[in-house]
Amino acid sequence: MQIDINKISNSRIAEVDFNQLGFGKVFADHMLVAEYADGKWQKATIQPYGPLSFQPAMMSLHYGQAIFEGMKAYRSDAGDILVFRPEENWKRFNKSAARMCMPEVPEDIFLGGLKELLKLDKNWVPSQDGCSLYIRPFMFATDEYVGVTPSSTYKFIIFNCPVGSYYAKPLRVKIETEYIRAAKGGVGFAKNAGNYGGSLFPTQLANKEGYDQIIWTDAATHTYVEEAGTMNLMFIIDGALVTAPTGDTILDGVTRKSVLQVAKDWGMDVQERLLSVEELVKGIESGKVQEAFGAGTAAVIAPIQTIGYNGKDYDLPERKPDGFSAKVYQEINDIRLGKKTDTRNWIWKA
Repeated sequence: MQIDINKISNSRIAEVDFNQLGFGKVFADHMLVAEYADGKWQKATIQPYGPLSFQPAMMSLHYGQAIFEGMKAYRSDAGDILVFRPEENWKRFNKSAARMCMPEVPEDIFLGGLKELLKLDKNWVPSQDGCSLYIRPFMFATDEYVGVTPSSTYKFIIFNCPVGSYYAKPLRVKIETEYIRAAKGGVGFAKNAGNYGGSLFPTQLANKEGYDQIIWTDAATHTYVEEAGTMNLMFIIDGALVTAPTGDTILDGVTRKSVLQVAKDWGMDVQERLLSVEELVKGIESGKVQEAFGAGTAAVIAPIQTIGYNGKDYDLPERKPDGFSAKVYQEINDIRLGKKTDTRNWIWKA
């Protein structure tokens, strides 16, 4: 796939304080744009990051045909730009596309385009500790038509953001027993925009109670824990790593997959199974639940300090430097930064 490149005339990088990065509010100079029309992908372009023009009747604004991914690039000590498992994000993106009646994006556009984009914006990859370049591929319907049917045209874009840490401290989370994130037969496994829009109100209610995020439970009975906000949820229970099995309602996270593989390589007991709220609460009270944490691209590993349920807070043991979540974070981080040999072929050099 030929990619036309239109470079920005004056970079904005001098305006950025890389020592004071937040998350998702600073954007690199360029973006990749590809159009789908007439049943095929058209020529892709790299152009300056900037506004898009569209009509009020654009279908994605009305019927929610919009999906996205998230991944990160890192700068190694040697100055190389390293991306963590982007092939998995490409595969998951196309899984989401199929569920939302959208065309799959070819590898040469998704990964080939990303490589060219990172060549142009390599200076935007931070070198500061704890920082990275967050990569956001997304696609949305562009037909100008108010009718409930799949669009025939789409736009695929990748832009990049230099970012700092997503969470600065261990989390307080609340087990949600009224609202739901996803149901069997639905689109919970896809990274479509509506999943996240629907989560905002109950999360806001939890924030007002002093919690950082929500633990979602199953839609039918609110009996079993599923995900934690925007992350997969994991526990160390009696020395075993326990997490919900993937399916219609659970996102097949790339970080989740990586954590499970590391745990298996270390000889741990890994259990992908249903975990009831009752078992979790009793396990915290008895001391069987030794750790709780979220795993996701944005946060990587986010330790959980407190879990609220039915008006009562349950505190987890203080996080230890030799605990599993701390060690698995260090393992994955060392691989991402090129500090450790990549024996699993997870690193992609841009």
